Amino acid sequence: MTAQTLSGRTLVMSGGSRGIGLAIALAAARRGANIVLLAKTDVPHPKLDGTVHTAAAEIEAAGGSALAVVGDVRDEDSVQTAVDQAIDRFGGIDIVVNNASAIDLQGTETLPAKKFDLMQQIQLRGTFLLTRAALPHLRKSANPHVLSLSPPLNLDPKWLGAHPPYMLAKYGMTLLTLGVAAEHRGSGIAANCLWPETLIATAAVRNLLGGEQVAATARTPEIVADAAVLILESPAATTTGNTYLDVEVLAAHGITDLSGYGPSGELGYDIFVDPPA
Repeated sequence: MTAQTLSGRTLVMSGGSRGIGLAIALAAARRGANIVLLAKTDVPHPKLDGTVHTAAAEIEAAGGSALAVVGDVRDEDSVQTAVDQAIDRFGGIDIVVNNASAIDLQGTETLPAKKFDLMQQIQLRGTFLLTRAALPHLRKSANPHVLSLSPPLNLDPKWLGAHPPYMLAKYGMTLLTLGVAAEHRGSGIAANCLWPETLIATAAVRNLLGGEQVAATARTPEIVADAAVLILESPAATTTGNTYLDVEVLAAHGITDLSGYGPSGELGYDIFVDPPA
């Protein structure tokens, strides 16, 4: 089967005000997709650039159609509102991108219970709510995809023990997505996970993982975005149940020159990813 175009297809994303999510939304919009963003960022954050409204404006400026929905992916009514507005505005849903995520890398003994709950609720409950609400509409799509930004299940004790609460949230997101893939394989709805091989130069990396020095070893968000649209353009019937690294997707499509995505020197590998031997 040949790849499907994103032209005229509707993508609903959790988060997406900035960073990797926004890069994916922009890449899909440039290929003709309609973008619906469900995010809490109604007003600017003092330490983070961008709101759901500025993201929608960037998508429109890139030639796409955008709908900004202010809401919380943890809240069932907010999620249903985003799905209903997507249907009202664009007539259907073809793609769900579970992008929203919270991160705190403290260990089990020091992490406050409130932070534990936040990560599980955004990553797990949010992924469940948005995917569930979209399923009846995905079933009507000619090439339906669910894509979650979560890692391969690396069970090396190094990763299991590094920061168990965050690990649980992200691995749970992966397991839920793989479960959806298995559950809906017969109906032709694809569900896959995508994760960057290296650190990505986002605000989270700068603020939480080491500042500009670490960001200098990171690739740009566009490498994940380009991999994402290649997955979303692939036939759903034969592209499901995978936990991809971005570089694996690009290589499978003949893209091996990654010089346009960031540093030519030392690379910093992402959480849950072992550097090549």
